Amino acid sequence: MRGTSNRTEPRLLAAVGTLVGALVASGCATMPDSGGIARVELPQGSADKNLQARVYPVAPGRGAKPRELLTGFLDAVTADEGYDTARKYLTESAAAEWKPEAEIRVLSSTTIPGGQDVTDADTTVSVPVSGQWVATVDEKHSYQLVAGQNNVSSDFTFVREKDEWRIDKLPTGVIMNETNFRNSFRQVARFFYTAPDPSAVASGNVGQEVLVADPVYLRRRIDPLATAAQAVADGPSTWLSPVVRTAFPSGVRVERVTIDDGRVAHLQIGGVDLGEPMACRRMATQFFYTLADQGKGQVERLELKGPHGSCTVGRGDEPPTGPGALAGPTPGKQYYQRSDGALVATDEGGPGDPVRGVLGKPQSNTKPPLGAVAVGRSGTQVAAISEDGHQVYSVPLSDSAVTMGEPVLSSPAKGGDKEDGFASPTWDGRGDLWVVDRNKQAPRVVMVRGAKPYTVPVEGLTGQTVQSLKISSDGVRVALVARTPGSAVRSLWFGLVVHDGTPQAPTVKITGLRRAAPTLTDVASVSWAETDQLLVLGKEADRTQQLYFISTDGSQSTDTQLQSAESMTTVAASESRGDSLTQAPPVLAMGEVKQADGKPSEIKAFRLVNHQWREASLIDKPRSFLYAG
Repeated sequence: MRGTSNRTEPRLLAAVGTLVGALVASGCATMPDSGGIARVELPQGSADKNLQARVYPVAPGRGAKPRELLTGFLDAVTADEGYDTARKYLTESAAAEWKPEAEIRVLSSTTIPGGQDVTDADTTVSVPVSGQWVATVDEKHSYQLVAGQNNVSSDFTFVREKDEWRIDKLPTGVIMNETNFRNSFRQVARFFYTAPDPSAVASGNVGQEVLVADPVYLRRRIDPLATAAQAVADGPSTWLSPVVRTAFPSGVRVERVTIDDGRVAHLQIGGVDLGEPMACRRMATQFFYTLADQGKGQVERLELKGPHGSCTVGRGDEPPTGPGALAGPTPGKQYYQRSDGALVATDEGGPGDPVRGVLGKPQSNTKPPLGAVAVGRSGTQVAAISEDGHQVYSVPLSDSAVTMGEPVLSSPAKGGDKEDGFASPTWDGRGDLWVVDRNKQAPRVVMVRGAKPYTVPVEGLTGQTVQSLKISSDGVRVALVARTPGSAVRSLWFGLVVHDGTPQAPTVKITGLRRAAPTLTDVASVSWAETDQLLVLGKEADRTQQLYFISTDGSQSTDTQLQSAESMTTVAASESRGDSLTQAPPVLAMGEVKQADGKPSEIKAFRLVNHQWREASLIDKPRSFLYAG
């Protein structure tokens, strides 16, 4: 979530980086005024940390041939001054009908095949553009990965108009290669409120609405503040809309956005009456978190004005509705299991203390051996799976909890099979526990509300079964790791959690599945690192295991590079930021460390501090290292 982190913008891909490096000495480069050439400039000053290349469009040259014109057109659509110059490559009728905002088709590269030049006798010619289809950005600016190796070709038809070749027929929207797309567009997180759960009983955090990130891709340098604000007013993406709602009525227009030296954003809108204070504040809050780090320095407050009425919001307003508000206390507390089974709460300053109650005691004959554990977001409840995967316990962290109690779930899974039984307990911020039952005869996802289990259908996961999951703190999105029976490939998916029913008869399902990071052939561990981003421990085919940041739109972040993770077994991160711009809690990891002199490998715990992995000073040999959630 960009509003509460210090992440930088994505770095340029290699081709653009090479171009920028070549221009550093002169600061800018101007090419001859002919089709197929664009003027490129480096931004001056240190505000743009990543030195993105600024592209100025060049109009078609006189007498230019179709292939040269097509190259110029593909360059012009990436320019930072809109599409006016690009339209000059089209016939008058095509320019009037062309809707570049309808879609962006992102290709790994754009190839225009060679061919014979046109002759004076030619009156029409068709030239294809081909490449591997990577993703699509729709009219709402939402990015959608395209799974598989899809090589596509699109035809551009040229005709003569006033003795010059011009494009008369072209595909819908815009075609752009991945390098140009990353240079011209950036990911922006806009925010919408969680939809109410009709089956929940309002108490504590249960009825509290929070903001959910909905990432979009917007032009980097074409009025970025106003376009980001308008994207919020226009409503959520088609994918996220079933689980969120917006405070904006249709027809809201963003007229002006500025940020003053006091870190206050001033936003003027039209098309809506702001006279009702609560409605005004709800709209302003959505704007505020979307614009939180869009300007020079972080925004601390936002003033919203309309034709009638105004209001002001800022960080720390009550009740807390900011993204990650249900993730748990700030800073996020860390937990680990000692080798004797006791659960210990710690921070970065020392080995910590055992938690209260039975889970803080060493395992004994009166306590069943435990496997995976998950601490509730509030830090008052723990889910524990028995070592054989047959039972799930929900145990309070209280001195009064002297025994494990009865299990809330039991599975008839085959004993001794590590790929069978319950796995990956995880908590949302409203107190619901989620777990996967990998029983090969009847695999399922289960939600436990109170002490009652509810089977959760997963729509669209044809032929695959869920192996593990991680629920977001807002409770409306979930990351799933799935596998086809008989296959070693484990794939990553995002899904939406839709609640219905009544408090007496709740229903819930996971729907809207979308594939994430399709190049990964194995996913070992996942954790929510931001409200719009996962930290994933996985690997691509024929490559070593690595750490990846994956956005909820499925795209892989290139702005944070983590060290190799070949020896790691699990990772843990935290969404917990509160409503302040605190530094992200360190990433935690368990790793298998090889010993010298042929000694057996050791399992050790690590923290990522200042981009370096450091062994954590913990009591005894830890079995797991985790955050709440």
